[in-house]
Amino acid sequence: MNIAITTQGQSLDSRVNPRFGRASWFILYNTEDESWQAFENPAETQRGGAGIAAAQFLADKGVETAISGRFGPNAHQALSAAGIKMVMFEDKEQTAREVIDDFLAERLSKPA
Repeated sequence: MNIAITTQGQSLDSRVNPRFGRASWFILYNTEDESWQAFENPAETQRGGAGIAAAQFLADKGVETAISGRFGPNAHQALSAAGIKMVMFEDKEQTAREVIDDFLAERLSKPA
């Protein structure tokens, strides 16, 4: 499964970023082979529609689950339309690696 985590930096040891559309980076992680890549969020500096553009970026990358601190209504709608599941973390001090561990252990919540 391909997941995406919103982060402040470009490594698994980077802190997470709670903002989906305005996150600086996405860490794309493959849960099957544990490979990963970091991508700058092309929507971060957009004037409007950042959540929608970020959702499209992840859809184009084949992401199946997006993990962030929160999803705005437009991002939620765009991700749902693309068939991408949304999962939320609460601890904004965690690293991407810790969030991946929590995801795999099913300790994260899904948005309402």
